[in-house]
Amino acid sequence: MISSIFGKTKPINYIILLVFLFLFYWFAHFVQTELSDDLFYKMGFLVLLMLSIFLVDFIVKRNKLTKTNSFAILFFTMLMVVFPEVLTDENAIWCNVFLLLAARRLLSIKSLKNIRVKIYDASLWIVVASLFYDWAILYILLVFTAISLYDPKNGRNWLMPFTGLFTVAMIAYATLLILDNPDFLKEHYQFNFEFNVAYFTHIGNSIKLLIYILMTAIAGLVAFVKLRNSGSGKLITMRVIALYFLISIITVVLISADNTYPVLMTFFPAVIFFTHYIDSIKKPNMKEIVLIAAVMVPFLIFFGDLLNK
Repeated sequence: MISSIFGKTKPINYIILLVFLFLFYWFAHFVQTELSDDLFYKMGFLVLLMLSIFLVDFIVKRNKLTKTNSFAILFFTMLMVVFPEVLTDENAIWCNVFLLLAARRLLSIKSLKNIRVKIYDASLWIVVASLFYDWAILYILLVFTAISLYDPKNGRNWLMPFTGLFTVAMIAYATLLILDNPDFLKEHYQFNFEFNVAYFTHIGNSIKLLIYILMTAIAGLVAFVKLRNSGSGKLITMRVIALYFLISIITVVLISADNTYPVLMTFFPAVIFFTHYIDSIKKPNMKEIVLIAAVMVPFLIFFGDLLNK
């Protein structure tokens, strides 16, 4: 049943996931932080999460990262159920949106059209993302990796990321002067290592995160093997996505301070790998079983965490 619905790209898929996210978002806030008077403020972040679903779907389809289906946005939504704390981290939500905008431009470099413009745009969005989490600037490595993979001989390509950095710095500084807060950039970019010991030593959190990373790594390995055997020419793109996931895991460790949950930024590359794994299953019955598990297990984890609190 799940494969028959999300195995195709239909408007009903968006409706199902958006309605579910709407309901789950408020429920998660109620059980984790309790709802207060700032409902309209929280509604804004719900809209950003919904926008993230559309961005993931657009990136996947536009760059043909997977087969034509809606499994990527299904997994993206289910990961929010596994890690509901990300729904309360406003900086992570903003940062993830801008990283998705960067990924949209970065992955389209493979067309070899308007390369410098895409490098500039991707760099600009990554720097904007770093205004919410300073360590997000590490994603600029994706830009230099893409340059080295697609067009390394053009020297001007290597300068474009610095142009994007300069642009954001000038606009941000001018805005901060107007807001009478010129020291924000100096205070923000501290690059401190604030390891949240309590979060990682909690047996439930650590096991959940380790299993998630392990499953993503296995799905990624399956994706690489499948693409290498098919000779589809998508291996370069998958390398960029793999590096995206690796950088995301590093940021999870570096930014894991109190009340910060940057694991949201790992979701995009993870769902690409998960979707490739599902696409590799040939037997319809087996695929349906795996999809049912992919939907049921997140809820078991979520309610299991509630009972343990």
